[in-house]
Amino acid sequence: MGKIHAHIGTRLERFLLAQPVFFVGTAPLDGDGHVNVSPKGMSGTFAVLDEHRVAYLDYTASGIETIAHLRENGRIVLMFCAFEGPPNIVRLHGQGRVVTPTDPGFDQLRSHFAKERTLGQRSIIVVEVGRISDSCGFSVPLMDLRQDRDLLDRHHRHRTPAYFDEYRRERNATSIDGLPGLPTP
Repeated sequence: MGKIHAHIGTRLERFLLAQPVFFVGTAPLDGDGHVNVSPKGMSGTFAVLDEHRVAYLDYTASGIETIAHLRENGRIVLMFCAFEGPPNIVRLHGQGRVVTPTDPGFDQLRSHFAKERTLGQRSIIVVEVGRISDSCGFSVPLMDLRQDRDLLDRHHRHRTPAYFDEYRRERNATSIDGLPGLPTP
């Protein structure tokens, strides 16, 4: 049976922080635009900031859909599934905003995350959570986590700041629907 929660309490916070992967959903306002769902993971990249705010580190990648959608309309949902232990699915619906390394407050927000994960970071996504719900998760499979992949870290280790600037300029300037993504460095 699903339940709506008034805030992120201690039990929910422990559950959220224990999940090795979560999913981010956003969509443009245009009904013909593409809905986006992105998996997120890597330990130390998600944080509960308070009872109604969460954040995660966003890294340079091939798409810019989440950022473009948030810049257009702010709507976002994060979904966490229990792949071990008791079945559970938690969804955090809210308004998201993008905080880039040059924005005021970035350094303070960055202090909530693992210090070693800095290469390739392009922003922090902050979510003001307006609806917190959980549901049974009876059909979510049981799976064992072997480890985080280190491919992104290894890939980024071989890149220079100029590489990231060029990559973002070429591939992160607009979404697949033509919405503005990251400002050109």
